[in-house]
Amino acid sequence: EAYGVTLRQVDITASVTQHFADIGQDMDVHDVTYENGQARERTQVLMDLANKCGGLVVGTGDLSELALGWATYNGDHMSMYAVNCSIPKTLVRHLTAYEAGRSEGELRDVLLDILATPVSPELLPPKDGDIAQRTEDIVGPYDLHDFYLYYVVRFGFSPRKIYRLALLAFEEQFSADEILKWLKIFYRRFFAQQFKRSCLPDGPKVGSV
Repeated sequence: EAYGVTLRQVDITASVTQHFADIGQDMDVHDVTYENGQARERTQVLMDLANKCGGLVVGTGDLSELALGWATYNGDHMSMYAVNCSIPKTLVRHLTAYEAGRSEGELRDVLLDILATPVSPELLPPKDGDIAQRTEDIVGPYDLHDFYLYYVVRFGFSPRKIYRLALLAFEEQFSADEILKWLKIFYRRFFAQQFKRSCLPDGPKVGSV
C-alpha cells in the first residue's frame, strides 16, 4: 500500500483444509506436510491467476534460500521468472536498507520494520502473537551461509580453507564451534538440495556468482 501497488487477497483456507482432508493430514500436526501444502496451494493460485490475466509469477526466492534448499519443491521455487535467484539474502537486506534510506514517511517506516523482522516462511501459527518459525534458527545465520556460498561457488575453495577464512572474518561474531557446525550444514544442504535448483526458471545474473 505504501508503494501504491494494486493488491488482491485470495483466502486459501478452504482449499488447503479440503486438501488436508483428502490426504488425511491432521490440521493440528504442524509438520512439513502442513507447511508445504500451503506453499504449494498459494503458488497454484498465483499461477492460475497469471494464466487468467496473461501475466507472470515473479518468484521472490533468493540465492541463499536456493543454495540451502529453503524453498518448497513444486511450490514457491516454481515461479515463472526468478528475479532474485542470483542475489544472496545479505544483499537483499542491503538493497532494502538502501531503498529505506532514500524513501520517506510510511514507506520508509515499513521497509525499516521489514528489516527488523526475523526471516520466516510464516507457515506455522504464531505463538503468543510472535513468529513461530525463524529460518536462521533452523538453517543457520545467513551472514555465514552467504560467506560460504561465495567462496564455494565463486572461487571453489576447499571446506578447510573456507573454515579458516570464516574463523578470521567472524571471530568476534561466532565461535569456532558455531562456524564449523553451520559450515557442515551448509555443505549437506547445498548438495542434497541440488535438485531444486536444476528445474528453477530463468532469472537475471546479478554480481559475480
